[in-house]
Amino acid sequence: MFVRTFTATIVGIDALPVAVEVNIAGGGLGMFLVGLPDNAVKESEQRIRAAFENSGERMSGKKVVVNLAPADLRKEGSGFDLPIAVGILAAMQRIAAEEIEGSLFAGELSLDGTVRPVKGILPMAIAAREKGIARLIVASENAREAAVVEGIEVIGVESLRQTIAYLNHEEEILPSQAPQMESADPTRELYNEDFADVKGQLHVKRALEIAAAGGHNVLMIGSPGSGKTMLARRLPSILPPLTPEESLETTKIHSVAGLSDISGLMRQRPFRAPHHTISPVALIGGGQFPQPGEVSLAHNGVLFLDELPEFGRSVLEVMRQPLEEKRITVSRVKYRVQYPANFTLIAAMNPCPCGYYNHPTRECTCSQNMVHRYMGRISGPLMDRIDMHIEVTPVPPEELSHAPEGEKSAVIRERVCRAREIQRLRFADTPGVHTNAMMNSAMLRRYCALDEASSRLLEQAMHRLSLSARAYDRILKVARTIADLAGRPHIEAADLAEAINYRSLDRGTWGR
Repeated sequence: MFVRTFTATIVGIDALPVAVEVNIAGGGLGMFLVGLPDNAVKESEQRIRAAFENSGERMSGKKVVVNLAPADLRKEGSGFDLPIAVGILAAMQRIAAEEIEGSLFAGELSLDGTVRPVKGILPMAIAAREKGIARLIVASENAREAAVVEGIEVIGVESLRQTIAYLNHEEEILPSQAPQMESADPTRELYNEDFADVKGQLHVKRALEIAAAGGHNVLMIGSPGSGKTMLARRLPSILPPLTPEESLETTKIHSVAGLSDISGLMRQRPFRAPHHTISPVALIGGGQFPQPGEVSLAHNGVLFLDELPEFGRSVLEVMRQPLEEKRITVSRVKYRVQYPANFTLIAAMNPCPCGYYNHPTRECTCSQNMVHRYMGRISGPLMDRIDMHIEVTPVPPEELSHAPEGEKSAVIRERVCRAREIQRLRFADTPGVHTNAMMNSAMLRRYCALDEASSRLLEQAMHRLSLSARAYDRILKVARTIADLAGRPHIEAADLAEAINYRSLDRGTWGR
């Protein structure tokens, strides 16, 4: 007997539907799995046989052929266990074939018949809805995550035995409901960290506000204990709230990586802070079994690289593509996947090996050559892709004790949101461009026109600081954001001067 049901496999951050075709006929014994399965899928035969035995079922004594179509698409993971097992049971007439034809199944089987959760359920649910499949049957631990997708019935099952009983109408299982989202009260903070906790550092707060408003990358240079990490961790709290589209895409990435929970769509912007010992693959994504890397897990959020010079040079150089293109393409012999990587980079570093170059009270023990070699660990092309360079100096003890509470993140976020709304209207007719940091050369000429005095100022800065053409573009983009925060339609000389000031720690001038 021949039956067909559906499951899905993950490619990048999307799921592609896979037809599970099962045919049982005479003329042989055993189970034959075809359709380009990987080792985890091939091993499903042993898990299924044990699950059958411990669920009170028996495997067919005839030849069982299972085809995973399309046959030229590689199938990976253990989520094929449940659909294959259900297909075999339907072909053995233990389940009515019509009960499984319009459903998508995904789940791993334990040897005792328990259905275990798998990664990537959210994109699978989206793929099922797009294919017109009305019902998704998954492990109960995955059910609430899948229920986030509207227009599809999600059934969570605990075991193979319960799955059989449900499909045979012997047991009723109510469809899972999406987690109830808390009231979208704009006055309620989603983040535990707040900019009001930071004493002093007004110039750094101003720079991070500009970075949040325009999507600009930032490098903070300062001695240990000056507050670089504290400031970076609070940047997500002043970014605009996630839109529904951003929330869905961000949750998909974390679902594929196995990092999502059952609380529904993500509402907080991601903050990822990998250690400097990270490998290029872990940062950028890929591997033998492709997974999104840290740059993709930070999509729509913040990627914080602390102690930037301590990262391997090969690790830093792979950052160039996502910083420019806002996506990463991983090409290998057996696969080619693309992951989104639209994040704000916040990097932090000491000014020298000892950490006290330009410190107001402590003496630096490094020579000028040591300082230049330390800064030289970061390549010029990578430095050019960082829009703003900020010197962070320690806050004096008396200011720590007596400084008043600073602005709350909610107040700063209001200004950021107003500037983002200006940019949304500006780029409404330009797909894929949402912030000033994403402008290309043609957009710079259109939206960043300078008067004669401003042009002379920028030319002088280019010569004095020995800046590259890419740095020239970065200055214009930052100046455009500064003008947006002030509500000005045109860039003024003061906006340009402030933007130039954020390049004063450029690699070419540091340490002179």
